[in-house]
Amino acid sequence: MKQKYDVIIVGSGVSGLYAALQFSEDIHVLVVSKRELSLSNSSLAQGGVAAVLDTDHDNFKLHIADTLIAGGYKNDLSALEVLVTEGPSDVLKLRELGVKFDSDSDGNLQMTLEGGHSRHRIAHHKDSTGREIVRQLLELVAQKPNVEMVDNTTMCSLSKDSGGGFWVGLMDDSGIHAVFAPYVILGTGGIGRVFKYTTNSAIATGDGITMAYNLGATIKNLSYIQFHPTGFAPKDASRERFLISEAVRGEGAVLRNAEGNRFVENYDYRGELAPRDVVSRIIMQEEERLGKSEFYLDITHEDADFVRNRFPMIYEKCLEEGIDMTKEWIPIYPTQHYLMGGINVDTKGRTSVPGLYAVGECSHTGIHGKNRLASNSLLEALVFSRRAATDIILNLCVNGSPAPKDEPVMPSAEGRPLRSGIRTAIRDILQECHFVRLNTEKAKEKLPEVEALIKEVYDDGIAMSKDLIEARSAATVAYIVLSEDIANAQ
Repeated sequence: MKQKYDVIIVGSGVSGLYAALQFSEDIHVLVVSKRELSLSNSSLAQGGVAAVLDTDHDNFKLHIADTLIAGGYKNDLSALEVLVTEGPSDVLKLRELGVKFDSDSDGNLQMTLEGGHSRHRIAHHKDSTGREIVRQLLELVAQKPNVEMVDNTTMCSLSKDSGGGFWVGLMDDSGIHAVFAPYVILGTGGIGRVFKYTTNSAIATGDGITMAYNLGATIKNLSYIQFHPTGFAPKDASRERFLISEAVRGEGAVLRNAEGNRFVENYDYRGELAPRDVVSRIIMQEEERLGKSEFYLDITHEDADFVRNRFPMIYEKCLEEGIDMTKEWIPIYPTQHYLMGGINVDTKGRTSVPGLYAVGECSHTGIHGKNRLASNSLLEALVFSRRAATDIILNLCVNGSPAPKDEPVMPSAEGRPLRSGIRTAIRDILQECHFVRLNTEKAKEKLPEVEALIKEVYDDGIAMSKDLIEARSAATVAYIVLSEDIANAQ
């Protein structure tokens, strides 16, 4: 690594990689990945990318209407219009760049249906769309001579330089390094690992959100957290639970309760294709009614070859757990899945801190409202990361790339170790206070415990480590979420 770049991008998901791809060879970019480059929430995205590509049977107004309904009309309409109208060109650009979306024999994209959508508008690659997009973007970004990528490197600090720009502390096996850039893009993903059970990857600990918050950036609607109704429910209590995509229901799967009966239509006329927050709440209601927590997804009535070919990754994952989804019901239960709130940004990805941008799941564009419509997340990552990069390019053209004025002050790896058990305690608190249906009284009771944990993890006497970074993130995220819950209830 050098000490100075024009742009530092933290995160190697779709938003970070697509942003990196926009910069010309005269702009020097560093892409930082917390774990291996291919590990991100983007890579776990199964369903696909929602976009109006068949204008004979679909239109922008319908996509906007579906998103508003799913989001409880709490969406930012101006940002949503940008997403829906500009998104199709980005999806087609991905195809042009070599992403292998499923197509028919004539080369036309095969569009599928997912919960909350009124039209077939989901472009996909089998049931591993995110992984395919990340694969191709990584390959393309690696070919750019102006982009340096580093993996297994954790952002441990973020501070402003008095002359503008940012010092970013990066920690790897060799120690802590200070790097500078006039512009920083945070594409650090969501907060799933702050919960007890999640579909999110190991990187999703809220680090970018926490560091932006500590720098003074506006955080908005962090309590808008989505729980997916069909997380695989293993016999053991593993923290990361793989997702059974919304697309499985889009292709005809039905939900069954502990007694083997369908039940969703008893609560909502849209049945299994109601938005995911609705279905999650229905499952909780049915659990209360029956006093039983066993639920299943059933696609055994569909052709077995079709299921295996359409959902090869889910099929293999289920087989690993001893379930043949072509013959057996898949055990499922709601689990934390996605964050609609985050670092507040405008339609160019700009935060309230000049020079700091946020894209993807760590950002709050406002397009999702209170609940994300299926397959809008990858579209958001594409559209707003492109817009952020375009804005930075314009600023670099006008203002150049100034050098830092300050000497960096980095955290120390010396000190006492972090006490064990802090993150586990926070996960238990959030699971108890903020799971599908909120428990505001419990949030009021537990908030002082979180405040005490924040004071503990921000003690300067603790040695900087990856565990400390994630404990600070967990405590900060929990504090903001519970505080919002309490404020919203008043």
